[in-house]
Amino acid sequence: MLNIFARASLSRLTNPIGAGLVRLGLSPNAVTLTGTIASTAAALWFFPRGDLFVGTVVVAVFLLFDILDGAMARAGGRASQFGGVLDASCDRLVDGALLGALVWWSLVVEVDRTRGLGLLICLVSAQVISYVKARAEANGLSADGGLAERAERFLVILVGTGLHGLGVPYVLDVAVWLLVLLSLITIAQRLAAVHRSARSQNDTR
Repeated sequence: MLNIFARASLSRLTNPIGAGLVRLGLSPNAVTLTGTIASTAAALWFFPRGDLFVGTVVVAVFLLFDILDGAMARAGGRASQFGGVLDASCDRLVDGALLGALVWWSLVVEVDRTRGLGLLICLVSAQVISYVKARAEANGLSADGGLAERAERFLVILVGTGLHGLGVPYVLDVAVWLLVLLSLITIAQRLAAVHRSARSQNDTR
C-alpha cells in the first residue's frame, strides 16, 4: 500500500540524492551492504539490551539506505540482476535480525512469552511473504501486492518499539498483534494472487 501511494513522492526526494551518490563514485551494491550491516548491527546491539527507542531511531536511519540503492541504480543505469538478488537477500537478513533481536528481548530479557510468540509469528511470516513472491516469480507467476508489504511491516513494528521505548504502555503489544494479523492476511493475499496468475496462464494455453 505504501509502495503505491508513496513511491512517487519518495522518488522525487531520493532520485537526486541517488544521483549525487553515484557522482561521488559510490555503487548501489556498496550502499546496500553498508545499510544491511549497519541495520543488522544496530538491531542486534540495541534491541536485546532493551534500548528500544535508540535502536528504533538508528535502525530507521540505516533502513533509508534500502531506498537509496534503488535510486542510485536508476540514476547511474547500473541496475543488474545480481544487484536485485543481493538487495533481496540483504532485506531478509535485516528482517531476521530486527525481529529476531526483538524475539530474544521479549523471551529472554522481559520473559514475556505472549509478546515473544507474536514476534516469532511476525518473523516467520515476513520470510514466508517474501518467499511466496520469489517462488512465484521463479515459476513465471505474479504475487505482487498485499496489505502489508515490507515498508508497512517495518512502519508498524518500529512505531511500536519506538513508542514503547518512550514509555507508552500497551503500544508494542498492539503493534505486534496487529502485525501478526496483517502478515497472515498478506500471505493469504499473495497465495491468492499466485492462484489467479496460474489459472490465467492455464486459460491462455
